Amino acid sequence: MNAQALELTDNAANKVRQLRDSEGNQDLMLRVYVTGGGCSGFSYGFNFAESQNEDDAEFVNGDVKMLVDSLSYQYLVGSVVDYVEGLDGSRFIVQNPNATTTCGCGSSFSI
Repeated sequence: MNAQALELTDNAANKVRQLRDSEGNQDLMLRVYVTGGGCSGFSYGFNFAESQNEDDAEFVNGDVKMLVDSLSYQYLVGSVVDYVEGLDGSRFIVQNPNATTTCGCGSSFSI
């Protein structure tokens, strides 16, 4: 894996496939982004996109694409995007080597 790349795990790619199938739209791509706010300074966000923007970086796992905009990319370099199911619910998570602190919810971080 390129040190600058992001990785979409098989679990996350499988969940995207399930969601795509349930929506009946094979063009859906997972968009991962960073916004200001949250208990540690920045928060991760996830949504689905049908089209790719010019400044998006693209990462692929099989037939699933993950998009990251250029502003968010600098905070996510080297991260792994996974999907976990546990007692506290099911969600996409980011394992970010750049984060110096994270909050208990796992969706907020600082650098």
